[in-house]
Amino acid sequence: MLQISQNVCIPDDEIELSAIRAQGAGGQNVNKVSSAIHLRFDINASSLPDFYKKRLLNLKDQRISKHGVLVIKAQKYRTQEKNRQDALDRLQALIKAVAVVQKTRRPTRATRGSKKRRMDSKTQRGKIKLLRGKVTGKDRDL
Repeated sequence: MLQISQNVCIPDDEIELSAIRAQGAGGQNVNKVSSAIHLRFDINASSLPDFYKKRLLNLKDQRISKHGVLVIKAQKYRTQEKNRQDALDRLQALIKAVAVVQKTRRPTRATRGSKKRRMDSKTQRGKIKLLRGKVTGKDRDL
């Protein structure tokens, strides 16, 4: 059982784990050991509540196919057991992330004091720039 929250958990038979050969450098064992893990999770056929399913399917994530199957490839570690745990942790984190409801943003307005400070600083900056004018012949020290 993969525990998502106090009320939500995913049975092990809904998660398909298969061992595959990892990509990249691996030394002498590269062609012998299948240490990477492919995790496949069918969102539509799962026992997750509809709230989670809708949120997962609406994600713009390349790991979710158009048929609603989530595929996670874990090959960070050299052992199969650590990669298996990594894949399950990533699935759990993804499902927990969609459960978080974003707070709606309410637009705010600038205060009168902040507007006044901004205008005063612009005026001050303009005065500084005016002082950068061309120097006439009378003002120069020769």
